[in-house]
Amino acid sequence: MTIKSDIPQICALRERVEKKIGKTLNTHSDFVELTSLIELELRQHISESTLERVWNYSTRGYDNVSLRTLNVLSNFAIKNNWNSFCDLLKKENKIESEVFNLEVISTEDLKVGDKIRIGWMPNRLCIISYLGENRFIAEECENSTMKKGDTFVCHQFILGKELVMSDFRQNSNDNGKIYIVGKEHGITTLNLN
Repeated sequence: MTIKSDIPQICALRERVEKKIGKTLNTHSDFVELTSLIELELRQHISESTLERVWNYSTRGYDNVSLRTLNVLSNFAIKNNWNSFCDLLKKENKIESEVFNLEVISTEDLKVGDKIRIGWMPNRLCIISYLGENRFIAEECENSTMKKGDTFVCHQFILGKELVMSDFRQNSNDNGKIYIVGKEHGITTLNLN
């Protein structure tokens, strides 16, 4: 299983690891050193090139991180797994400062067929496609109540704010409902695909 590397939880994990080792990682030798520290403490190996991808230091264009890598880094940072790290962030409410930058996508700026990638805590991700007239259809969904083919109406998406979907329909016979995501932490991932 892989996870997109642009989610705020991974940013928070990087910060936690850097705090533990007492420095910012920004050179190849920093990642070689972190590899050695992880092997020494956990007796597990992660290559420096994998760590460079997590820190977006790699120029190879990778944008996914394996769950195994996140589990090892979480274990190094907090002595627990990735899911526990995400739960800890929710309890600490520190993730809010990572996502609140008022990035906005408005339907006024979209063309029919444009795709938007949205995500929310703890691990929900969806790719939706614009149908026109403020209506969207889900194309891909991970760990969400929303499934492929579901439709809804929305006027804008704001990073860091909850997303309210009106006329949410899971099939053509459905009466439209209201579906709210990101009620506590807002949308944590928002970009045009």
